[in-house]
Amino acid sequence: MNRTQENRRTENRTDRTSLAMLTAAMVIYGTIGIFRRSIPLSSGMLACVRGLLGAAFLCLFILARGGRIRHGMARADFFRFVLSGAMIGVNWILLFEAYNYTSVAVATLCYYMQPVIVILVSPFYLKERLTARKLLLAAAAVLGMVLVTGLPGAPEAGRQAAAGQLRGVLCGLGAAALYAAVIMVNKKGGPADPWERTIIQLFSAAVVLIPYLALTEDFSAIRLSGTDMALVLILGIVHTGIAYALYFGSMGGLRAQTIALFSYIDPVVALILSAAVLGERLTAAGLAGAVLILGAAVFSEA
Repeated sequence: MNRTQENRRTENRTDRTSLAMLTAAMVIYGTIGIFRRSIPLSSGMLACVRGLLGAAFLCLFILARGGRIRHGMARADFFRFVLSGAMIGVNWILLFEAYNYTSVAVATLCYYMQPVIVILVSPFYLKERLTARKLLLAAAAVLGMVLVTGLPGAPEAGRQAAAGQLRGVLCGLGAAALYAAVIMVNKKGGPADPWERTIIQLFSAAVVLIPYLALTEDFSAIRLSGTDMALVLILGIVHTGIAYALYFGSMGGLRAQTIALFSYIDPVVALILSAAVLGERLTAAGLAGAVLILGAAVFSEA
């Protein structure tokens, strides 16, 4: 075997490993809604704990690999990542609230409106051109959102159910808007190590919530069983620390288009599990809406 063939085999093994890591990360992300439903903590408390556990795990992971945690980025970029981390914290609260008020499927699809929000806002913030194709994708996603939520027919299910559904949808869309803002803030920054940036963002996401929790949370009323504690640890370590490690660890062996395409494993897994585990099935109109939303998101990355 010549050197060229050996190098090609090594690259193929790297690609397969990276693809497996990315797929695992997306599958883990797709189960977040199921776990959130079983944890008796407020969304703010859960978001704060998630950020702290995720940041701590990544620090230990880097040190265990023989790496070092150092801060060598420009001050402006550091504060930019702190700001985006704070937005991630609020984003988690809204997403967790969406899971509380509507189905996991609807909350997840609302959250995947983020690419469309980026499309609509980027001409103003990033000075990118808004083409007819992008406008068509945005319109398709909005139509899909109307079909998925089922709000036009909601009065038949009663006003209280409709109000809860609407609140969940608005929380999901708010989470999507905040994550879109995180993407745009990060695009304005200079080059930075992804591990360092993520640790700053996760830690900031937790810290920014501490004053809010101090004012709103009754800590004496918190009662967690052993199972509850285990679920919290899984959400913080597996769904945040390990999933982020898998996600960033896959970056070196994959193209950007492959990463973008495989990221849609997350909502597909969420849709399947919400139906299989929670019995939350979309109607025919909802399924058509899901196709429109995910299709618009996928083609917006192309």
